[in-house]
Amino acid sequence: MKLTVIGFWGGYPKKNGASSGYLLEHNGFNLLIDCGSGVLAKLQNVLRPEELDAVIISHYHPDHIADIGVLQHARLIQGYLGKQMTTLPILGHHFNQNEFSKLTYKDITKGIALDPSKSISVGPFQITFLKTDHPVPCYAMRIEAGGTTLVYTGDGSFKNELIDFSTQADLLLCECNFYGNQDGKQAGHMTSIEAGELAQQALAKQLCLTHLPHYGNTRELISEASTKYSGIIKLAEEFLTISL
Repeated sequence: MKLTVIGFWGGYPKKNGASSGYLLEHNGFNLLIDCGSGVLAKLQNVLRPEELDAVIISHYHPDHIADIGVLQHARLIQGYLGKQMTTLPILGHHFNQNEFSKLTYKDITKGIALDPSKSISVGPFQITFLKTDHPVPCYAMRIEAGGTTLVYTGDGSFKNELIDFSTQADLLLCECNFYGNQDGKQAGHMTSIEAGELAQQALAKQLCLTHLPHYGNTRELISEASTKYSGIIKLAEEFLTISL
């Protein structure tokens, strides 16, 4: 598997940036995980929108879905220009019917309702889910292919169930919207310290901090997480690529 960070800011994109969006590739299959604000513009530096094979959404906050509409229009326009492509599946939970309904657009995209209690196959990927502690229904994802495992926490505050869910992940892509001296629980987010604790207790092979705050020196998040986790720690940045 190869992960490319497309966007990594929490809440909204910083100037010239993008909020949550991650491209996961394996055996020629291109899966976009979340599609926040600015993601489509950034994605085109590494992949054309018509080359996506599937999209999967953790939850329906705008910083994770804002560019779904422009992705749909990009594929629509490319079709008008003569590109041949199949209907793009966009997978998301159905607990917000208003937002879920927007995943389907003409014959361009088709919303596929997830049953988070079951494992699913998406191309070469096997994906299981865990509901996170967040103000709206949100699901962490454990994605396996080719003998390697990526765990993406989505958005959510620390809870013990994440430890077993993330056990021995080759990469833990963990939200980190707060610094170590803060408390993110009420907002439904993790701190750098909690991200480090999760990685250490889950025996993750490496940790990538994402969904970053807009203030302070974000490099401090690494040093704070390292007080709990002794493995490799990376800070999400535009077009960071991690091969597993």
